[in-house]
Amino acid sequence: MLTVNAYAATSATAPLGPTTIERRDLGPRDVLIEIKFAGICHSDIHNARNEWGGATYPLVPGHEIAGIVSRVGADVTRHAVGDRVGVGCLVDSCRECTNCRKGEEQHCLKGFVGTYGGVGRDGKPTQGGYSTHIVVAEDFVLKIPEGISLDAAAPLLCAGITTYAPLRHWGAGPGRKVAVVGLGGLGHMAVKIAHAMGAEVTVLSQSLSKKEDGLRLGADHYHATKDPETFQKLAGTFDLIVNTVSAKIDLDAYLSLLALDGTLVNVGAPAEPLSLQVFSLIMTRRSFAGSLIGGIQQTQEMLDFCAKHGLGSDIEVIPASKINEAYERVLASDVRYRFVIDIATLK
Repeated sequence: MLTVNAYAATSATAPLGPTTIERRDLGPRDVLIEIKFAGICHSDIHNARNEWGGATYPLVPGHEIAGIVSRVGADVTRHAVGDRVGVGCLVDSCRECTNCRKGEEQHCLKGFVGTYGGVGRDGKPTQGGYSTHIVVAEDFVLKIPEGISLDAAAPLLCAGITTYAPLRHWGAGPGRKVAVVGLGGLGHMAVKIAHAMGAEVTVLSQSLSKKEDGLRLGADHYHATKDPETFQKLAGTFDLIVNTVSAKIDLDAYLSLLALDGTLVNVGAPAEPLSLQVFSLIMTRRSFAGSLIGGIQQTQEMLDFCAKHGLGSDIEVIPASKINEAYERVLASDVRYRFVIDIATLK
């Protein structure tokens, strides 16, 4: 076993603090990664505070991991010592069910193993990237292309794939009008990726305070949803709306913005239920859908796409000692646009 430094939540109400955890022994198909950077995702906060239920403590969050391979098992063929690699939201699955065989491990019929808060192959709770090292099966380790710095790449392992997957699945591209609800950690990547795919991109945000940023990131248009005229002006406009906010919204109002056969996709995950009027779907054959990250193959595709187009996350790098402060700033929307922990500050 390898003992490593980490930052953990010890209860739903306690602040995160320094601790040590044990990583499993390196198996023949495992990779030991020295973590360099770990992004802070809103879901880290939900889980650390048990807002989605089922949390077990101590809990080390973090599923936006970028680092360097420091050791490999005897049978590893995909990665070598010194490789730049990443780990996202899942570290294992059954690999045998229909969905896994299709490369959709995130929809494993037996349930994928989360990077933290899951149960690993050793029967112990998995612990995430707010730590100096992690051991992961080689099949669930991604290659980070040289064109992306490790710190800017870390959030791509969740925020990047969470937005890339629905944009790719629902056909964002030339001739398609795409709206992104919210310009935060997820939203800013959705704008960048949709623009790189060739879509006409509109940001729908509560106010115009981030308009300059939105246009810089690649948006063609920017509208404030606090202005009731926005929903009248844009009614029936969009082929695809990607909702990135983790809070309740008026689904009926946003569904009214869809064109014929348009789709509203939720990638934000609010803790409370959402509701809608069925007629919001029936009229003009609209769809309301959800999307959960992507499989390993698609995540690698996303990383290669981002490298090709020069995309990375806009980040603020922080020491581990500022994780709790960063959580509060995330909740206050006071980050542009993703906090990334410098894991060297854990050593």
